[in-house]
Amino acid sequence: MSDKKEQKKNWPLWEVFVRSKNGLEHRHFGSLHAADAAMALENARDVYTRRNEGVSIWVVESKHITASNPEHNGELFEPANDKVYRHPTFYDLPDEVKHM
Repeated sequence: MSDKKEQKKNWPLWEVFVRSKNGLEHRHFGSLHAADAAMALENARDVYTRRNEGVSIWVVESKHITASNPEHNGELFEPANDKVYRHPTFYDLPDEVKHM
């Protein structure tokens, strides 16, 4: 196998997040392999926004993402249940506040 093929095989995995024209947040669109952030951004544009649906793209190398373990959901999320002040039903929002 040539050196170029070997290098390409070892490119890191990047996660792609895109904000659509009518959206307020970035959504995960998928993953791709690229040599660096600039290449990941260009490839993400070519692969995930072919129909002009995006206005912003984020690429994050997968190794920099820390995720919760679904097996530990109870201990991670249940403590919030006893903090009723965290529930938005206790707050009145003025009409001027949008997208909340």
